[in-house]
Amino acid sequence: MIKIIDGKAISKEIKDEVKEAVSGLKEQGITVSLAVIQVGNDPASGVYVGNKKKACEYCGIESVSYELAEETTQDELLTLIEKLNKDEKINGILVQLPLPKHMDEDAVIKAIAPIKDVDGFHPQSVGALCIGQPGFVSCTPAGIIELLKRSNVEIAGKECVVIGRSNIVGKPMAILLLRENGTVTITHSRTKDLKEVTKRADILVVAIGKPKMITREYVKEGAVVIDVGIHRNENNKLCGDVDFDDVAPVCSAITPVPGGVGPMTIAMLMKNCLTSVALMQNQ
Repeated sequence: MIKIIDGKAISKEIKDEVKEAVSGLKEQGITVSLAVIQVGNDPASGVYVGNKKKACEYCGIESVSYELAEETTQDELLTLIEKLNKDEKINGILVQLPLPKHMDEDAVIKAIAPIKDVDGFHPQSVGALCIGQPGFVSCTPAGIIELLKRSNVEIAGKECVVIGRSNIVGKPMAILLLRENGTVTITHSRTKDLKEVTKRADILVVAIGKPKMITREYVKEGAVVIDVGIHRNENNKLCGDVDFDDVAPVCSAITPVPGGVGPMTIAMLMKNCLTSVALMQNQ
């Protein structure tokens, strides 16, 4: 019997845990606050920012919103980030990506104070992850680990294959699976005989950015398949990197799109806001 991994239900569990912790902090007179910066009016970014605000409201986290015009200069953005870095009332800073083309995303990410880097993109956060020190972990891969653990999927000793090597998903995903004692292979556009590699996977994480690319030919019987992709198909319906209808019958568990990995990313952002409180207290 195939198991559909319900990201909505698991993300609600996490948000409820965060809500309880935030409530406990409020009783001690501690407020958790997230600053969200959006530059320009990209429609997809607008949706994501709206979802983050709703999650903050649900968890009792204060969200402070900065909606900047497309023509805002990079210096103006960096000045705002520096102000928020120094503001003791702000625990986390999130700059919604992508930024307009005239801005250097790398410089903007590096400008965020590492103890407020709730997205987990700062080089210091990435370095801490690599050597197993405390810090923020990129929300999507962290959410995938929670999905697996809370769905009782054993990672230790399993053959894990990640398709995709982005800094936001692929690379941190591989490190997190390794941290959980999985045996990890990262594949990408230059991988030879991709199907042969992915068919070894007990756990297959797909973050390749191509709609419905992964069919049952890529998947071992009984594998657990995690689909990170999100696209609109020819009928304007959401779909992932995995051809769900084709793959679902051959695997033991699979995440749907929508309702799989997506909700987890925001739940882990809420969790990272809690982590930021602890980091600021331990400064």
